[in-house]
Amino acid sequence: MNFFKRLFGGKKESVEGAGEIENLVRQSLDGLIEKGNFELEYELTFENDDKGEPQVLVEVKGKDEEILRDKEGQMIEALQLFVKRVLQHHLPEDRTNVVIDSNGYREESSKELIELAEKLKGVALEKGKPVYFRAMPPKDRKVIHQHLAADDRVKSRSIGEGIYKKIKIYPVKPGNGAHAEDSATADID
Repeated sequence: MNFFKRLFGGKKESVEGAGEIENLVRQSLDGLIEKGNFELEYELTFENDDKGEPQVLVEVKGKDEEILRDKEGQMIEALQLFVKRVLQHHLPEDRTNVVIDSNGYREESSKELIELAEKLKGVALEKGKPVYFRAMPPKDRKVIHQHLAADDRVKSRSIGEGIYKKIKIYPVKPGNGAHAEDSATADID
């Protein structure tokens, strides 16, 4: 039977709990690892995220883990998206999130984004003018917006169309709160 047909076969009408989710995640990852000839293994952990929503944490390790981390983690993101779509297809009513990581890549990536945000925030405050981050995906923008929201000397917002947007970081005018056009808090998406 075709690998993708097995994964995306008929939809299930009811959620059978963590057992069904675990089986789908394992089946998806096992198939991808096998078809990609990767030397990888993984561990699954089930917990609730900071909003109380269920999530599956997948820690991937092995000889080929550098492939996952290469090119800004595009392979980790692709695996995560694929597994999420399999769950959504088979269990459309279930809202379990899937987070795939390898050797602390996500935390390391967030730290690098925060360091860059701090540098750009410093430039914006020093020059008193807006500065811009390169276009980036929503998950990276969220890290930056949340970090900058803690400093009321600056504001940030996403600019552009589509998934990849730039981030504008600008100083708050003293005594004025924020720029008239941007009086709302950061656009976190």
